[in-house]
Amino acid sequence: MFPPEDQPGPDFAAVLSRCGLGPFARVVAGAGPEGAGDRRPLPFVDRQATTIVAVRYADGVVMAGDRRATAGSSIAHRTMEKVHPADRHSGVAIAGSAGPAMEMVRLFQLQLEHYEKVEGQPLSLEGKANQLSQMVRAHLGMAMQGFVVVPLFAGYDLRRATGRIYTYDPTGGRYEETDFHADGSGGRDARTTVKLGWREGLERAETIALCVRALWQAADEDSATGGPDAVRGIYPTMATITAAGYEPVAEAEVAEAFAGVLAAGGGAAR
Repeated sequence: MFPPEDQPGPDFAAVLSRCGLGPFARVVAGAGPEGAGDRRPLPFVDRQATTIVAVRYADGVVMAGDRRATAGSSIAHRTMEKVHPADRHSGVAIAGSAGPAMEMVRLFQLQLEHYEKVEGQPLSLEGKANQLSQMVRAHLGMAMQGFVVVPLFAGYDLRRATGRIYTYDPTGGRYEETDFHADGSGGRDARTTVKLGWREGLERAETIALCVRALWQAADEDSATGGPDAVRGIYPTMATITAAGYEPVAEAEVAEAFAGVLAAGGGAAR
């Protein structure tokens, strides 16, 4: 598609842009080539993903997210997946406008795969965080219309041999968190719970239990955050990211952790 002297390089988003298929482009009925046209408000209520958590522990990072998506005051979806692998040693969790967030995740996954195929090696963890920052910044126009996407990125840094967590604001600002972070509508309550229970050198099981308590408290205080649903068998999505790579936590293990929270009387920090 491109002559040798005009190659776009390993940036997949740049390839899309050069082909006129830039990320998050929206074709509006009656719009011209420059995007002019009918820009009346869309006649629907946007679906919103809610609470996500990332916690660093001895071997890497645990990421977790509840399963509920809301549309205004209604529950739009009960089994949404908010935690996704970005590549072998990193993951991304989403909060905010669900549709654009899922599109951003897919494009981010393709970008990292494209870079590795072109360069013959994966992008560094900090490079991945910077790439996601550019994607959030490219989404600013949609964010200004109310379709805000707030991702949470985490991974295992093979060079430093430790887990790292990155947060973003709607303008593309990227910030590294030292030990943990939670975002979304129940993020404040989840962060408070993690803050009370976190300590250096947590083991895997302890960290999973801490994330479970955080989501439990968020669901208890925030109507948009979904708690465990034992009747339907719906539990939060969780994953660990270590030197061995991204690995989803089995639903049975998450259910067992929630049973421990109930046995402890609602998740008080231990």
